[in-house]
Amino acid sequence: MSNAIALIGVPIDLGAGRRGVDMGPSAMRYTGLHGRLEALGYQVRDLGNLPTPMVETSAPPPAGATLRYLEPIAALCAALADTVATCVAQGQLPLVLGGDHSLTIGSFSGSARGRTLGLIWIDAHADFNTAETTPSGNIHGMAVAALTGRGHPLLTGLAGRTPAVRPAHVALVGIRALDRLEREALRQSGVRVYTMHEVDRRGMAAVVDEATQFISRDTTGFHVSFDLDVLDPREAPGVGTPVTGGISRREAHLAMEILAQSGGMCSLDLVEVNPILDEHNATAELAVELGLSALGKRIF
Repeated sequence: MSNAIALIGVPIDLGAGRRGVDMGPSAMRYTGLHGRLEALGYQVRDLGNLPTPMVETSAPPPAGATLRYLEPIAALCAALADTVATCVAQGQLPLVLGGDHSLTIGSFSGSARGRTLGLIWIDAHADFNTAETTPSGNIHGMAVAALTGRGHPLLTGLAGRTPAVRPAHVALVGIRALDRLEREALRQSGVRVYTMHEVDRRGMAAVVDEATQFISRDTTGFHVSFDLDVLDPREAPGVGTPVTGGISRREAHLAMEILAQSGGMCSLDLVEVNPILDEHNATAELAVELGLSALGKRIF
């Protein structure tokens, strides 16, 4: 991994069904993230927050829309992809602070321009819906589908190619909430899905080791996208779509430590921190702790 990090805030909540994740980047910065990264030996450049459309200034989607706020989300993801690609070209590892999970359509696409990356998606949800399968129309539930070439062309081609990532280079970890049609699509996709059943039976270490090997075949590295709702809500209360029965704090740290030890991580997202629903900024603090583990922090 690079010893230079570019921090990029993306305060978007247009892709979600619940307000508040637009404050996630500020909550994570508030923990002293910049200085804590420098203490690990990184050169840190904070690019601030990307200009981001707000619900209050965006035209409301029509009733029953299956791609809510498509145009502003697509424009933001395109700008984020350009920003991330520039950081990579300058030798910096992009650390993207969200914001809802739709932003990863942009962050992964930018990181993957000109190279073949794998994707490790750590989340309670698979985010594999499309306009044809979505029960909500929320684009944060469509990001993996878009990156693998399924969905609206405004979202699928931001890496300069479609798909941005081959399904055989994608591993989902911690999954425990799937929509019916989404489940059927995943079964036919070639994406590797590690549900909580597998985490419970085999242990986090075995799952993450195998997932890393799976997505590293014929790739030059990988992008990690970490949604805080993968954790049990008792550990991470400040998320918009909590699902009971999630992973523990220690399992999350172990996953990030294994990914760091692999040496293959090229970019990282920390998303879906919702300070409105949090308790004393605990979820933002945990997000930062996990990010530091992914970037090499160790107990000893």
